[in-house]
Amino acid sequence: MPSSADPASTGAAPTVEQLLDPDELQKRALLQAFLATVQHFFGGFPKLFQSVTDPRNPVYITYPLAVLMTTGVLMFVCRLGARRQITQLLRHNGPLAAKFQALFGVETCPHGDTLDALYSRLEPAQVQAVVTDMVATLIRQKVLSRYRLLDLYYLIAMDGTGVLTFPERHCPHCLTRKQHGQTLYYHPVLEAKLVTATGLVFSLLTEFIENPGESPTKQDCELKAFYRLAARLKQRFPRLPICLVLDGLFAGGPTFTRCDQYGWKYLIVLQEKDVPTVHQEFEALLKLAPEQHLRFYTGPQAQLQQDFRWVNAIAYVDAEQTAHTVSVLECLETPRTGGKPGPTTRFKWISNFTVTPHNVIALANEGGRQRWKIENEGFNVQKNGGYALEHPYSQNATAGKVFYLLLQMAHLLFQLVERGSLFRKAFPTGVGSAKNLAFRLLEAWRNLRLRPEELLQMLALRRQIRFDTS
Repeated sequence: MPSSADPASTGAAPTVEQLLDPDELQKRALLQAFLATVQHFFGGFPKLFQSVTDPRNPVYITYPLAVLMTTGVLMFVCRLGARRQITQLLRHNGPLAAKFQALFGVETCPHGDTLDALYSRLEPAQVQAVVTDMVATLIRQKVLSRYRLLDLYYLIAMDGTGVLTFPERHCPHCLTRKQHGQTLYYHPVLEAKLVTATGLVFSLLTEFIENPGESPTKQDCELKAFYRLAARLKQRFPRLPICLVLDGLFAGGPTFTRCDQYGWKYLIVLQEKDVPTVHQEFEALLKLAPEQHLRFYTGPQAQLQQDFRWVNAIAYVDAEQTAHTVSVLECLETPRTGGKPGPTTRFKWISNFTVTPHNVIALANEGGRQRWKIENEGFNVQKNGGYALEHPYSQNATAGKVFYLLLQMAHLLFQLVERGSLFRKAFPTGVGSAKNLAFRLLEAWRNLRLRPEELLQMLALRRQIRFDTS
């Protein structure tokens, strides 16, 4: 006997959900989450890239610029790992070609070599502006307001990482170093990434570390790149409340001076070998202020004991004879299992915050401790999580920079989809891992057959997207 839920028993026409199998429903939900996220926050892919100048002769254009840029983003979002995989997995695929026809008005997905040819003629600064504007849009829409330190400061982590390494010179701008008697040629970058305590890591600005020619008197380096990147960050976000979280390489007078000039706060890892006079002052003054101590228990069962100590108003004169006033904050962290203490770990930061009992926990746990996210959720995910950051996507130096920036864009979009309410509603228990999500999204592009009007309807629907704050 038919149930009351059976369309046949009520005479009602079956819904799409009742007609489709669960696997196809999941593909629809996932593709919709991806396309709707791009549309909701950034107005869709064509709008996203409208500020990038197309250098090609319009007479010979087969694929609009937005198509070629979107294909590059998809390569990274779906973790294809190489340009040739675009041809193998995307180009000769009927369902995907139909989606490109509906979305962009082209017959199929472009060849990977076509991407490389265009990217080599683009201005990387214009692509960089797109990446930066995406984060600026999220800030302007107050998507990231809840993640601010002390409800005011956006955490910006700056750190460098290697991207490409070659046994022979790749271009005139390669940096060089000796290793086991051989000369290596490499290309590092310095990144400014907006990080949050919940694990979001968005590339804000990239500074490519490169020599001006083959035989420079002095090589470019992270510190030089930091000064350039800091100036660019201030110019692009002149009024944004910023707190830099940095490693010990940047603990010094030039960094303190720039942060003070720009009106920024900073929390910089303080190693024992860094600014030794500050260490000495900290230990001496701490004995005179035993009240500047706070014990805090954290963890699922309060099994982690944290002892905070701090000293404000420490005078420091740098090598340029510039005077600074800094604070030092120390955290001694001890796990306790069965009532017995384990090994203690020491964390220490130098800062221009005035530390108090009211803000010390936030400054340490929600501020200084977040610096490592640029390495783990940032560089490590992009190198080992399927994005293949260290793969040479092009032998052309300009195209290589464009591919790098599109990777940053793809990583941002992927995080928005993964944390967004559209995906979490469709997959309340998740899909196991980020790589599984990328694979499922690839399968949705390749195997899900949609009528053009169904695809366009996904873009037309207006909905609110909320984010997982866990």
